[in-house]
Order: sequence, then C-alpha cells, then structure tokens
Amino acid sequence: DKAPLSKSLLLVPSAISILLTLLFQHYQKFFAYNLQAVKEDFQIWRLVCGRTICLDLKDTFCSSLLIYNFRIFERRYGSRKFSSFLLGAWMLSALFDLLLVEITQYVFGITINSLPSGFLGPVFALFVPFYSSIPRVQVTQVLGHFSITNKSLVYILGLQLLTSGSYIWILALSGLISGICYNSSILKVHRILCVPRWVAKIFSWTLEPVFSSAEPTNEVRVGMGATVDIQRQQRMELLDRQIMMSQVAQMRRQRQQQGGMINWNRLFPPLRHRHNANYQDHHPSEQGIPPPTEVSEEQVARLMEMGFSRGDALEALRASNNDLNVATNFLLQH
Repeated sequence: DKAPLSKSLLLVPSAISILLTLLFQHYQKFFAYNLQAVKEDFQIWRLVCGRTICLDLKDTFCSSLLIYNFRIFERRYGSRKFSSFLLGAWMLSALFDLLLVEITQYVFGITINSLPSGFLGPVFALFVPFYSSIPRVQVTQVLGHFSITNKSLVYILGLQLLTSGSYIWILALSGLISGICYNSSILKVHRILCVPRWVAKIFSWTLEPVFSSAEPTNEVRVGMGATVDIQRQQRMELLDRQIMMSQVAQMRRQRQQQGGMINWNRLFPPLRHRHNANYQDHHPSEQGIPPPTEVSEEQVARLMEMGFSRGDALEALRASNNDLNVATNFLLQH
C-alpha cells in the first residue's frame, strides 16, 4: 500500500527475468551488461537494458526481496522523491561502473568485459539511507551474545546478493558511492538529478492506478521468518501503543483550554514496565524497577531534525526507555 513504484519494480523486472530464463533464452543477449560493446561499439542502449533486468534468478530473487523491504522509503518520502533517488543512483552508478572497471584494469591488470545484469546499482544505493535513517531495534539474541535486529535480514540479503557473482562487488561499490553522493548535502546532486513534477504527474495518472493496492486491514502483520515469540512481542507493543494513544486523546479532551507540555510520565507506564522479548508471566516489583536510562543525544537530534522540540524529544525518549520507534510514532500522531 502507498508504494506503487516499488510494486512495479518488484513485479515487472521479475516477470521479464523469469520469461527470459525459462522461455526466451535466445533474447538474453540483448539484456547482457556488455561494457566492451558500450565502449567500443557505442551501444549505449545496453546501459538501459543491461542495468534493468536480471539474467540470474538468484539475483532476481534477492533484489526483489530488498526492493520489498525498501518500500518504506517510498511511503516515507513519496513516489516522486523515491523515483528521483532511484534515477540519480542509477545514472551515477553507471558512471562509477565504468570508472571502477578502468581503475581495476589499470591497478590490477584485470580486463572486465561484462558485469552482472539487473537493477543492482540503485538497490545497493538504498542501503545508504537504510543505514542512516532507519532506527536499529533489537528483536532477539542468539546464543546470548549476538543481537538480531529489525535490520539483520536486510543486511543478510545484501550479503547474499554481494556474493552471487564474480564482479558484482563493482556494482555494489558503485551503488554505495552513488547513494552517498545523492544523499550528500554538499554535492547537491538531488537538486540536479530529479524527476520533473510534470513527469511524476503523468506516471501518477497512468501507472499508479495499475500498481496501486488496497489499504491493509488493521490486522497485525509480522515480518518474514518471525517466530511465535516475536509475533507475541509485536502484538503486545501494538497494544501498548493503542492504550497510550487512547490515554493521550482522553487527556487532550480534558485539557483543551490548558497549555504547556503534556505530562509524558503519566502516558508511558505500560511501555516502561514492558516485558522482555519472551514475555514471561511474572511481573517485576515496584522496588525492582530500574531508574530511567540516559537519553541518547543522537536520537534527540534525529527527532529534532523531524521538527519536534528538544523538550518533547527528551521526554518521549526518556519515557519510552530510548525506544526511538515508539517515541517517533507517538510524536508524529500527536
């Protein structure tokens, strides 16, 4: 829902890749990312075909899963800004592909005539905003020492994609560099390589109705490979948030004529006394409740960048025990 571009990138290239692999193998040569043909024969069209459709089903599967996980950026920024990022990353990564191939040949004496095909450069570029803007939330631990977070699966998929081919590291490196360049406020690349507003409106009128989806139900959805404990944890967190929201709404109705900051400490008790990931049945005593933890200045800065005041950011993080997701969701809706 609210990610038609991600849905189109997930369905159309995957369908074409499957057809080329199973039924139309003799047409695969037109989608090969042949750098020699681009440089010597000036077949510029190979940059478009070779950098759009994967010819390896393993790469198709991994890149599709990554696009599905990165759909959060289209929902957060909008389709036009998301498509501008993909366009800029695609163009910059094409340039860096050629530069890295020349550097590899000059330094190591390795001649590279072709690279893995597919929409891989922009996919690797999306790891830059994913690393910098998506909060890291611990889900569980393995063997008591290794933390599993909400971002672990995405990094594992990226590592699997990185190891699927001989020279795919060139595409990964060029994608990461292009993502850093596009996100950099110094280079101002995002102001140059962007989708015009009129183009975005045309695609919104023509393609968005085709790839739009109905709004999901209120049923709690869980991630791939979630265990029963994780599902129970997510449902309990959602219940805590709903209780918190109802308390705030009731309090706001009672204090419509009063100003000042909301008493956050009265709104977050369910979150402070939240159980561990396994949700055991026993309840901690009041004497065993730990004191409030120190608030991370980095998380405060992130909330202030979103437009919230420092006071509200401090109180929200302190009351939610430095849970950036919970604090952000509450501040956005109130």
